[in-house]
Amino acid sequence: MNLVLFGPPGAGKGTQAKLLTEARGLPQLSTGDMLRAAIAAGTELGLNAKAIMDRGNLVSDDIVIGIIAARLDRPDAANGAVFDGFPRTIAQAEALDRLLESRGQKIDRAIELKVNDEALIRRSESRVKEMLATGQTPRTDDTPETLRNRLGVYYKNTAPLIAYYRNQGKLKTVDGMAAIPEVARSIAAVIEGRA
Repeated sequence: MNLVLFGPPGAGKGTQAKLLTEARGLPQLSTGDMLRAAIAAGTELGLNAKAIMDRGNLVSDDIVIGIIAARLDRPDAANGAVFDGFPRTIAQAEALDRLLESRGQKIDRAIELKVNDEALIRRSESRVKEMLATGQTPRTDDTPETLRNRLGVYYKNTAPLIAYYRNQGKLKTVDGMAAIPEVARSIAAVIEGRA
């Protein structure tokens, strides 16, 4: 089963993807995590991606699709995956559909985590304060200012995926502002066809 989780930055996609991985054995494919790993490794891709991500912008489709294709080649993705925050644009969704079709697969469900933007910004501000209070350094792409920019990018580029997946009959929306266990139960209901 291939699942897409999408919603604004900070909506809880990563948290829910990890829970799905634990519950269903599907690998979490987070392009953000994959890109951050390339940045940490100091690869050319990572250095180029860092400059783009630090501004709150999206890396090119070619780079992202290449990373996804390589990850899908690993054995643990043979039965599907949880796409965490990918695709982010209609072009990426179409490329992902083609990639999966070439492998005899498809997206089974697209789950939108619906959240309140102002609450996300308050969460980001709290997270940064907590990290600073404990001596940690917040990620440069996780500050309230960058989050505001990322929200703008999300609504411009990613929100059109709502209609894309709705037109395919694959879209379900869950309340991403609920408690983590409640969101997980709502997602499980969608996957199992109970919602």
